[in-house]
Amino acid sequence: MITRKKYWYHIIAIFTVIVWGTTFVSTKILIGYGLSPVEIFLYRFVLAYIGIWFFCPRTLFANSKKDELLCVAAGLTGGALYFVFENTALGITLASNVSLIVCTSPIFTALLTFLFYKKEPLRPRLITGSLVALVGMALVVFNGSFILRINPLGDMLTVLAALSWAFYGIILKQLNGKYSTLFITRKVFFYGIITMLPFSLMDSATFTPSLLINPVIASNLIFLGLIASLLCFIAWNSAVKELGVVQTSNYIYFVPLVTLLTSAIVIDEHITIVALFGSVFILLGVYVAENGFKLKFKPG
Repeated sequence: MITRKKYWYHIIAIFTVIVWGTTFVSTKILIGYGLSPVEIFLYRFVLAYIGIWFFCPRTLFANSKKDELLCVAAGLTGGALYFVFENTALGITLASNVSLIVCTSPIFTALLTFLFYKKEPLRPRLITGSLVALVGMALVVFNGSFILRINPLGDMLTVLAALSWAFYGIILKQLNGKYSTLFITRKVFFYGIITMLPFSLMDSATFTPSLLINPVIASNLIFLGLIASLLCFIAWNSAVKELGVVQTSNYIYFVPLVTLLTSAIVIDEHITIVALFGSVFILLGVYVAENGFKLKFKPG
């Protein structure tokens, strides 16, 4: 029964990255209708925050000031900072650079976990699998067009985005043993909104409520807010709690693969043989990384 339960959390993690891989197209549609990236983030997180109150425990604060500060840090790293770094980088450097560097987050997560928790060593298969998946991810991202231009500022911002998500996973590890997944997720939404507000003052967002009447805008925001944010953050945080941050983070390598397939179906982007080979590398890399973990289950 315990083994079967673990497999369910693997499926939950896979489902989450599949949804997150499709958000690229949804966000692109909203930007095309005139919404800024900051507007999209705030709308989706506010919607998710309102939604989670219908079934989340009503406890407002964590048990200590230290834990409350950890919640602030989770909202900052997993919400505002990650989003600002990634989208600012997109305006400076190539999207291929950003997509490639951001998805190094699992490697950063493994390294940070090793540094903070010496009990979780870096296993050879984890390192090998991560590198193989990273090669596959690069093939998928470039999709047959090997043009990599170096832009120090844009690439450094993207590295910071990957590090932000890695730190988010480490912070979750600190909170998971003390609080429920719903409580942690609600705090992430709240502090993600709060820490994003200063950035909104520097953004060109107009926040025009009349745009929300448009069915296309409304449906995409509902998807991003209730599915990609509310449901998927709960799912992801639950998977991290059961499987561990390093093991769960390896599924991030699937994101560019899902984005590639979704883009081909929805907006008719071309898939090359190189990208298909990349898909094989991603699957192989994740398999190798997963087998590098020796999961221990209690009998019965």
